[in-house]
Amino acid sequence: MGTSSSANQRASDRSGKLDAIYSGVAAYYSAKAKKFGPTPLGVDWTCQATQEMRFVQLLKLCDFTSAFSLNDLGCGYGALVRYLDRRHPHPLIDYLGIDLSANMVRQARQLWGGRPTVSFVQGHIIPRTADYALASGIFNVELGQPREEWERFIRESLDALYETSRRGFAVNFMKRLAGTPGREGLYYAEPADWARYCATRFAAATEVREDYGMREFTLIVRIFGEKAKSGSK
Repeated sequence: MGTSSSANQRASDRSGKLDAIYSGVAAYYSAKAKKFGPTPLGVDWTCQATQEMRFVQLLKLCDFTSAFSLNDLGCGYGALVRYLDRRHPHPLIDYLGIDLSANMVRQARQLWGGRPTVSFVQGHIIPRTADYALASGIFNVELGQPREEWERFIRESLDALYETSRRGFAVNFMKRLAGTPGREGLYYAEPADWARYCATRFAAATEVREDYGMREFTLIVRIFGEKAKSGSK
């Protein structure tokens, strides 16, 4: 409890500096949810197939041979729950979804409410420490923010994921294809930059996956040593 509480306090202390970003993200995705409902388009993905390909890559972080807890930051309407039900019904997964959009959380609770191992909270603070954490697509749409501010948001998010994960976390980013300008308003990253940040700041093992036919990459961060051991079951 102490670890989670201290992480929450640090996140709360940082949040005031990023309020404009948080409110912008919440408004953007609430509008998507209102327009398209609990569908891939409602979370700004083009289709279920590519949405689930991202899940495949992110979940390579997890060890499915035993039960574990999982935080899903930017969970949307909880599409990951449906995917886990279908592809990984065992072992038991204690799932918590966190999203800035009240509309998203409302839809998620309507779909998955009442299940004892599934819950959702609205906001930007991750309220508990779990074995693993995932965040899919939360860094893609800059919403008119200056690049330096958006990258500060990314750093704060990565720090929060580390602070509330025992065994590791995974995120994804868009990458610009060579010779192409990219779309205005989207954030494109170089894989080595954020892998280096996580390896250096967290003394963690990092793995970049970019071989799955999409204009993006997945960054997997594995935590070892005393931090991982302290939460082992």
